[in-house]
Amino acid sequence: MTSFSLESLAAQFDPVAIERPIYERWLAAGVFTARADRSRRVGGEREPFTIVIPPPNVTAVLHMGHGLDNVAQDVLIRWRRMAGDEALWVPGTDHAGIATQNVVEKLIWRSEKKTRFDVGRAEFVSRTETFVRETGGAILKQLEAIGCSCDWSRTAYTLSPELSRAVREAFVRLYEKGLVYRGHRVIHWCPRCLTSLSDEEAEPHETTGKLYHIAYPLAGDPGRVLVVATTRPETMLGDVAVAVNPDDERYRDVIGRNVVLPIVDVEIPIIADAYADPAFGTGVVKITPAHDANDFEVGLRHTLSMPVIIDEHAIVREVTDADGRVPDELRGLDRFEARERIAERLRASGQLVKVEPHQHSVRRCYRCDTVVEPRLSDQWFVRMKPLAEPALQAVRDGTIRILPDRWEGVYVHWMENIRDWNISRQLWWGHRIPVWYCDACGTQTASRTDLDRCTRCGGRVRQDEDVLDTWFSSWLWPLSTLGWPDTNARDYRAFYPTDVLVTGPDILFFWVARMIMAGYFFDGRHPFHTVFLHGMVRDTQHRKMSKSLANGIDPLDVVNLYGADALRWTVVSGMGLGVDQILDPNNLEQSFSPGRNFATKLWNIGRFLLGNLGGGTAVPLAEHDVERLTRADRWILARLNEAIASIESALGPSHPPGTAGARWPEGGGRVGMRLDAYSEVARRFVWDELADWYVEVSKGRLGDASPDRDVARAVLVHVFDRALRLLHPIVPFITEALWQRLPGRREDELLAAAQWPEIDQRFAAPEREFEEVRAAVTAIRRLRAEYAVPPGTIVDVVLAPPSGDASVPGADGRWVEGVLREEASLIGRLTKSRVTLATHAPTGAAAHAVLPSHWSLIVPLEGLIDVRRECERQRGELANLDKQLSALSARLENPAFLTRAKAEVVDAERAKHREWSARRLVLAEKVKTLCGD
Repeated sequence: MTSFSLESLAAQFDPVAIERPIYERWLAAGVFTARADRSRRVGGEREPFTIVIPPPNVTAVLHMGHGLDNVAQDVLIRWRRMAGDEALWVPGTDHAGIATQNVVEKLIWRSEKKTRFDVGRAEFVSRTETFVRETGGAILKQLEAIGCSCDWSRTAYTLSPELSRAVREAFVRLYEKGLVYRGHRVIHWCPRCLTSLSDEEAEPHETTGKLYHIAYPLAGDPGRVLVVATTRPETMLGDVAVAVNPDDERYRDVIGRNVVLPIVDVEIPIIADAYADPAFGTGVVKITPAHDANDFEVGLRHTLSMPVIIDEHAIVREVTDADGRVPDELRGLDRFEARERIAERLRASGQLVKVEPHQHSVRRCYRCDTVVEPRLSDQWFVRMKPLAEPALQAVRDGTIRILPDRWEGVYVHWMENIRDWNISRQLWWGHRIPVWYCDACGTQTASRTDLDRCTRCGGRVRQDEDVLDTWFSSWLWPLSTLGWPDTNARDYRAFYPTDVLVTGPDILFFWVARMIMAGYFFDGRHPFHTVFLHGMVRDTQHRKMSKSLANGIDPLDVVNLYGADALRWTVVSGMGLGVDQILDPNNLEQSFSPGRNFATKLWNIGRFLLGNLGGGTAVPLAEHDVERLTRADRWILARLNEAIASIESALGPSHPPGTAGARWPEGGGRVGMRLDAYSEVARRFVWDELADWYVEVSKGRLGDASPDRDVARAVLVHVFDRALRLLHPIVPFITEALWQRLPGRREDELLAAAQWPEIDQRFAAPEREFEEVRAAVTAIRRLRAEYAVPPGTIVDVVLAPPSGDASVPGADGRWVEGVLREEASLIGRLTKSRVTLATHAPTGAAAHAVLPSHWSLIVPLEGLIDVRRECERQRGELANLDKQLSALSARLENPAFLTRAKAEVVDAERAKHREWSARRLVLAEKVKTLCGD
């Protein structure tokens, strides 16, 4: 950033010209780099404040979801950095196993028409590493472009050697504790990605499908059938039983007998199991243990066989224990094609009783949207119940708070019903499972280091082919990025536990809950004390933005068009606690106009202020005698205090109150993170109070001939300086550019490293005297507008005390009269009026207003407007309103309307009646005052 002068401040705000140079200067000055030795936890003087970034996947560029998420984090980290904390924001990227592998596979197929199997594992991994180096670096540059003040010297990557060491350590520790095990179970399988999925990765989608009712003849009694309902008739080839509830009187006589499985024509038993619900359908359910998780549990209880008849590609064939079960005409068909063929055969044989529409939940792969196939498979699992208990207690007792707090109930429900986590994936990209097998002696070994020989017999070993679920590295993120498992690492001691975790509610279970569990299991402490779940970015149809819908917005497009500050202001000002944001991908100008307009307004305010301040230095406000301050000076300084207090209340406490490790208090902990409220307070102060009021009031004092020019300049510099500090976390670029141009600013000073404003106790009390002046000015402007007084016309204004008494009870007696008399010329200048004080209100046609002190403000209207015509107009308006009110009242008194109309219609009519009645009171008072009625 170059040296600045007023001449270098462009007339039009041009973000492209200022943002990159400013960011480079921040980097050069090391503003974003945290120092561990300054943390109080290792003997330093500063309170640490740490945020770890939700690492974006290395698969593609950022989208607006990333934009919103990272801007929110940046606001918090800049605030705490300015507040004096040793603030660390750890950036990084996620190797994103399944997502990245999908992308690279598609790229190879598109360019070479080869699969990963054609390329081979080693070559495929090498190509993926190259792809990641390119995209990962681009993503970090994009974060810079939107102003993220991350500590880039600590950039982490989930597949780096350092974090890979943490992953192995975590796996082996869990293995040694018996919390990781190899299980033969029905899991969610994606036939497109060719890998297993966890419960959270197999996302349920409500779907309108078909329910097939199939007749299973009773063996030895073909005239009697048991009707089974299923949504997946293709799996019946793997049926090994039908189940009825043991308490269901309808079927007690057939328990223990057999039915004949249609199409396959083999006998299978009728078993009694509580899993069968007598109230659902016919009360009879088919049992297919290899292709349904619930059926699998039934199969275990009854020691049933488990034939697999659908393979990893979702093709129907005899896979295991299924000899003779798949007819030739069905063998090799896709599962959905087989479903239709089976339905045709059943229909032809008269065994398809009926087919009806059925609303049910179908799971799909969270990465490729393919319908997931339940499949019996050997996989690695983590026992989650023991890990969940301390994580559940931490939220219940207030150690960790989740905002908005409505998500706490969702979190608790999920943790109370948690299932074991399938952590193995049949992929090549990711952390390979650190387990080695010795075929010679059958030993299985989990190791922190690579093995080539068996630890028992010395024979050669082979490593497990699968990789770990990508979330297995992500759940360690707060730990591993700070040095764990080396608990003596400098950063680990200085900055762990972290403070706030900012993310979306869509990964509350994928990531947030698992990080909490990992924190307690591996370290014994919570990984953060606050979880801030912001809303999602949606389009105008309220759909989540995604590539598949082509409704996304590239943050860089917004930055290039309107600047990073415009993007940041737009998302922050719309960031109600947990509220979704609606942006139109087809109309960026409209979507980001709030931010663009605010940046332009701020730039223009800055130009005007700096132009009126003139060159040279300004004597600091602290060196001026408070007695020299005007009412307006004291008012704007009091308003500054109020803005600081309101913003800090909106942002909330950065740490739990009390000593380290304190819990959030009930109720009191549910505050803060109201970034929209923060932005509105800052906007109102700068836009309304500073620019529209104080600057207007002070214009005459800034000229060279003014006797108190130095005081006015000192106040203006002080207030604008603090206003820019308050705004900086939201709009860092434009505030830095303007702050650098304030009088007396040194070349080496940076707003990004400046101190957060503090309340000045000298101006803690509200400034009531200037509020009286503002009320008078506002009332005159309103009356001018109401009576359409031409802008250039000077109006007469009379100020009179209540009941003719010039003194109003107060702390200093006759303060109101003194204030209004002394400020009459200012009021007149701001409103184009002649202001006089009188002991009584004048008679005649006039417009009236009442000030907060109960003084009357009167604007005589004779000669100013055509009083007779105005009276006629207002009387006519009142008569018309009376007619409308009468009709509305009659409707609301009509029993037929009240009983037949919808409740919301009646409520709307009652609200309208209240509004019109209030308007009538105001209008009637105006007619009385103006016309003497």
